[in-house]
Amino acid sequence: MDTLSYKTKSANAQTTERQWFIVDATDMVVGRLATKIADVLRGKNKPSFTPHADTGDFVVVINCEKVIFTGRKMDDKEYITYSGYPGGQKRKTPRQVLAKHPERVIENAVKGMLPKNKLSNAIYKKLFVYAGEEHPHGAQKPQTLEIK
Repeated sequence: MDTLSYKTKSANAQTTERQWFIVDATDMVVGRLATKIADVLRGKNKPSFTPHADTGDFVVVINCEKVIFTGRKMDDKEYITYSGYPGGQKRKTPRQVLAKHPERVIENAVKGMLPKNKLSNAIYKKLFVYAGEEHPHGAQKPQTLEIK
């Protein structure tokens, strides 16, 4: 038997067919939601997953202002930013961030779960997060992504 004729095909960004998914984040736990979104963005839900290529799908998240945290994370967790200037470090709780910029909670959680390499920027650009029900991606006909 000739074993050389059965070679594994490695997927790349040009041969990958991308789909659009929509996720309703109402009453979902942030960490569990972010892990599922990160897997879909990377393409780990596909049998043709290749670690060195961007083979993932697009994800649209709506109602991100209605996410929940478990335990006391809503008040105890901190998002820290630093401008680089003396005294430029700022700390905010998820309650403060959700009140002003609710998209940043999901974006920050998903970005932290992506690989730290050159590929992560291309993967991250396929994520679209919106605070309300409305989104401008209706023409792409996104399918509903069920997350339990």
